[in-house]
Amino acid sequence: MQNSRSIISVTPETTGAASLEPADTERELRAFSIDAPLHDWRLDRALAQRVPEFSRTYLQHLITTGAVTLNGQVVSRVSMKVHAGDQGVVELRPTPQCQAFKAETPQLDVVYQDHDLWVINKAAGMVVHPAPGNWSGTLLNHLLGLDAHAFELPRAGIVHRLDKDTSGLMVVARNRITMDALVRAIAQRQVKRQYLALAHKPWLGATTRQVTGPIGRDPFNRLRMAVVDLAQHPGKTALTDIECLDSNAQGCLVKCSLHTGRTHQIRVHLASIGHPLVADVTYGGACTAGLTRQGLHATRLAFDHPISGASLVFESTPPTDLLQAIGQMGLAYNSASF
Repeated sequence: MQNSRSIISVTPETTGAASLEPADTERELRAFSIDAPLHDWRLDRALAQRVPEFSRTYLQHLITTGAVTLNGQVVSRVSMKVHAGDQGVVELRPTPQCQAFKAETPQLDVVYQDHDLWVINKAAGMVVHPAPGNWSGTLLNHLLGLDAHAFELPRAGIVHRLDKDTSGLMVVARNRITMDALVRAIAQRQVKRQYLALAHKPWLGATTRQVTGPIGRDPFNRLRMAVVDLAQHPGKTALTDIECLDSNAQGCLVKCSLHTGRTHQIRVHLASIGHPLVADVTYGGACTAGLTRQGLHATRLAFDHPISGASLVFESTPPTDLLQAIGQMGLAYNSASF
């Protein structure tokens, strides 16, 4: 088992990443005209023809935020019709999306590093990818601050994800060959991932259980995932092995081994068998024992190094908040279980 561990903190100046960031203040005025073939088109559609290097979604955003004038007047309705001879100007402003791919000074818990990959112990509360409501402060932003070469890779080398409030181990590629190899290994289920989960209700029956419910978007709540009937709803097969480590009247502590990597897989599967995660309010859990984020930690990660072929195994002790909650519920955690 690899046990090299360090906290790495660098600045963009150290890595050279600052010079690769887009300048937030850059804005360009682009004049455009409407000729006969575009007569009576929607404004957003016509603008996409005149400024083809930008997406229609981005141009719609500019229209609705007052960055487009037509015949000297500001327009804000994307569906308005344009006419042959109209003259306009669009101010190409940075949006949160286009500014998201930027370096930030990181404080990352680096478990292992070499020329080809990082293994990161992600903190609970850190979002992995920029998204609405979280355009900065993500793992991606921290990785860009850690290594300027990450700008050259899709998603800064991230090949799998953890939910915002799930803590624990992730592997990140540092070059394209490694990234492609890790993506293949994950798809072929050659990357082994185990999680420690703190759940509600006492465990009954056999110590181990395999859950096979397919997972798709919840047909009654589009913000959640659910176990679905593939004959009636879209989804994908999912497989999780669950082993009870300890149980009492307050709840249970279980080990979950993923065979597939569906969105919210452990959360959905545990909820589907009557054991929602502690503090996972999305899937029926309640905040208790002082825990305010879902009781889930990626404890063990094992795979063959994509370049050297060496067998790598990493383990991560659960963070303090989860260990304290386990203790308050009268349950016992033993790292030897992993």
